[in-house]
Amino acid sequence: MGIEEIVLLNPAGEAIGTAPKAASHHRNTPYHLAFSCYVTDGEGRVLITRRALDKATFPGVWTNTCCGHPAPGESLRQAVARRLETELGLTAEDLTLVLPEFDYRATAPDGTVEHERCPVVRARWSGRRLRPNPAEVADARWQTWAECLELAGAPEASPWFRMQMAQLAPLGSPEQWPGADPSRLPPALSW
Repeated sequence: MGIEEIVLLNPAGEAIGTAPKAASHHRNTPYHLAFSCYVTDGEGRVLITRRALDKATFPGVWTNTCCGHPAPGESLRQAVARRLETELGLTAEDLTLVLPEFDYRATAPDGTVEHERCPVVRARWSGRRLRPNPAEVADARWQTWAECLELAGAPEASPWFRMQMAQLAPLGSPEQWPGADPSRLPPALSW
């Protein structure tokens, strides 16, 4: 496997180049493309994960189901499918674009910065057994929507989870989240 590349963005969300992922996350991380995915089941629960303890950024925090960086030329759907399989052994089903314009900047306790345009997607659980990849995920559990809202107020939650929940909460429970228009994605990313 080659070096993982991220897509660098200008403030308008247009691609302005690529850079190696590992070398790009530091105290002056450039604005780049990412995504967050929330997997839900038939009971309205959300699969949340705890990031592996040796992750370079925000290790050990509880967060949404999975996150990732679309590779150059990769669509959002392809990136979500790739990361769900890599992190949890899951197949992406019934993807819905929920927050196409979400972006954030957060600084970890060690000074590492995340600075991302990070569209949010909902996926349905395929019913397959979870196979968490220990290099990515320290723990995974199903939570009710009320428990997710409670976690959003806890210090052990990732900053992007807390910020996303502030925008998702007004939309109601996950099965009520409306699909967003893919034309609102950044120009650098196709649906």
